[in-house]
Amino acid sequence: MAMALPSSSCKQHRLLVLALLLVLVMASTKAAAAYLYDDIKLSWGSGCSYFYMDEDVDTLALCLDRSSGSGFSSNASHLYARYDMDIKLVADNSAGTVATFYLIPDDVPWEYHDEVDFEFLGNATGEPYTIHTNVYVNGAGGREQQFHLWFDPTLDFHTYSIEWNPKYIIFLIDDTPIRAYKNDRARGVPFPTWQSMRVAGSLWDAEEWATQGGRVKTDWSQVPFYAYYRNFRVTPCVPSPGVAWCGDEQPESAWFDQRLDAAALQKVQAENMIYDYCTDHKRFDQTGFPVECTAA
Repeated sequence: MAMALPSSSCKQHRLLVLALLLVLVMASTKAAAAYLYDDIKLSWGSGCSYFYMDEDVDTLALCLDRSSGSGFSSNASHLYARYDMDIKLVADNSAGTVATFYLIPDDVPWEYHDEVDFEFLGNATGEPYTIHTNVYVNGAGGREQQFHLWFDPTLDFHTYSIEWNPKYIIFLIDDTPIRAYKNDRARGVPFPTWQSMRVAGSLWDAEEWATQGGRVKTDWSQVPFYAYYRNFRVTPCVPSPGVAWCGDEQPESAWFDQRLDAAALQKVQAENMIYDYCTDHKRFDQTGFPVECTAA
């Protein structure tokens, strides 16, 4: 027959068990935590970029100084996925600087090069950033759309996303779509469909063109410049029920249409777009507009 423990001993025993459980939970949480430097690596640039903890969030401070800009790339690549990154851009006088968040394949000949770009063009203090987007397919870009933001992107982190599925490339800011590039293969619209891409980012100097067409130059007395990146997430593409993978979706499938909030997209483009290559008559009147810019 077991001897009954005194009530005080039982209480101490229960507290000890709870403490041990808490230690185990904390240890397993720490082991499962994903750190930014496990998913991305610094790939080029000066030595002033660094990882640090900001309010318990692993953060990359990407640096531009007089000697060089800097950049990173993700360790993994994917064919069709959504990529999210929280970014806080260069503050104060950011003229001449360009921060980026983009998709790129591994080394391939330029004629096979695909790329999907978010570029953040700095400006003089008090003037708005320009968000520059572009899509390259088989080495050809020139599909620019530009926007002014409805908030100050230097005061806090905001989420910038690229969703790439077989039907659309969607650019989003804080889950609001600002651009959708559609795969209209029946009309011969170029679209990246066959090679996986990884995320990359950079901060570099482009004072020859970045700010007001190059009229405003980089103020090098302000170096080093920093842009901050954190909370990198990748969500692989999910096909419709019964389809093995996203690339097997039929062209007429409406599955990916649910990923696009068309009303929100129309509103942002009406209020915040400042340039669209599809309306640039000076550029295309002589040569003809790209097929994706013409009516179906």
